[in-house]
Parts: sequence; C-alpha cells; structure tokens
Amino acid sequence: MKITFKLYATLTDYLPAHSRIGNVVDLEVPEGATIEQVTEPFNLPRQLVHLVLVNGHYIAPEQRAGHRLQEGDVLAIWPPIAGG
Repeated sequence: MKITFKLYATLTDYLPAHSRIGNVVDLEVPEGATIEQVTEPFNLPRQLVHLVLVNGHYIAPEQRAGHRLQEGDVLAIWPPIAGG
C-alpha cells in the first residue's frame, strides 16, 4: 500500500537526499504497517520523535507501536521544538 511520509525540522536529515527539499517521500509499505514499522528503517532517534500525526490526527506515544496505517495515509513527524 502507498502512504506519504513527512519529516519536519531537523528530522528531514533522516530522509533520502532527494526528498529533503520537500521533506516528503511516498512509500510503499506492507498492508497494515504500523507507525513504528514505517519509521524503523529511517533510524529516527526515539527522543526526537515528538509530535506524530496521521492525516492530521495526533497519535499518542503509547499508541504508535500498534497504530496500523491505511492506504493513502499521511504520516507526519516533528521533533521537539523550543522557541519563544
């Protein structure tokens, strides 16, 4: 199945070089893949995976290991961001 995977801010460095400009990559993943299964090959440091959205809906940390994605989903991840 196809999904869209987006990484923001400093996490874009974990995307393939050709995808960093737009911070997005279209992925072919197994049917029913979880968020953790999709992110694992990108070697994202767990402490940098802060805000996770699927189709604009927040997924709590305790739900990410079991949350199954569906065809056409958009998975977006942000690191913790400080500012003022």
